[in-house]
Amino acid sequence: MGDTGSGPPQLRPGRALAHTPGASGSGSPHRSDGRPPQTPRGARHTDPVGRPRTTPPVRGRPTTPSGRPAALLLLGAPALLFALITWQVLAHGPLARADGRLSDSLVQRGAPTQFLADLGNVTVAVPVLALVLVCVAWRTRATGGDHWWRPSAAAALLMAAVPLWVVPLKELIARSGPPIMGPGTGFYPSGHTATASIAYGGAVLLLLPWLRGTLARRAVVVLAVVLNLGVGFGLVRQGYHWPLDVVASWCVCATLLSSLWFRVRRRPAG
Repeated sequence: MGDTGSGPPQLRPGRALAHTPGASGSGSPHRSDGRPPQTPRGARHTDPVGRPRTTPPVRGRPTTPSGRPAALLLLGAPALLFALITWQVLAHGPLARADGRLSDSLVQRGAPTQFLADLGNVTVAVPVLALVLVCVAWRTRATGGDHWWRPSAAAALLMAAVPLWVVPLKELIARSGPPIMGPGTGFYPSGHTATASIAYGGAVLLLLPWLRGTLARRAVVVLAVVLNLGVGFGLVRQGYHWPLDVVASWCVCATLLSSLWFRVRRRPAG
């Protein structure tokens, strides 16, 4: 029989009334036939307050880089340690007094430790860095990389800036040296340590993007660490600096070298 009964009208399959959810003109972005929308915006759901919600990542929306915590650690931790050491040295605090006792127990001059201390001389460390600067610049230009001079220039500027922050700090803090050095001030921070750290550390950072194989990269990093530890030990053992003079320079140089590494860690695409 037909639809002539007295009951309410029934919806036919496949049909939609004008006021059902999703129908055209109802204000809902969804389709009336129940099929999924073709646009990404139509597929978004809303949160409890009615704002659009998407599953991250959303194209075009900035996300937090995964390397940001490491960058903050490399840049922030050494700076905080340097501030702590400087405060203790200026205030003659317990850390500075322990530093003096440690130095007294370590000072014992000899030819091997003098050789290690000399590795921090400008006449030794800077030529090593200069050789690496030239090699890396030539190699980068040979590959056709854009701005081939930038990595070497950045490391050279970092090396040239060493006296610009070491000398004012020496004058400002005016720390006296170990007793074996006699009267005088200007021992904090250690300039030889800073020279060695920037020269050997900067040379390794420039070489790393060009080295193939994990073993080679680890070898040059270990070599740079051993050289800098040797320089620091030689300076303390010879009585040229207090241990905290050396550690403070390491802290500043760690921050500077970290900023250099973030700049040069990628080899040019060419």
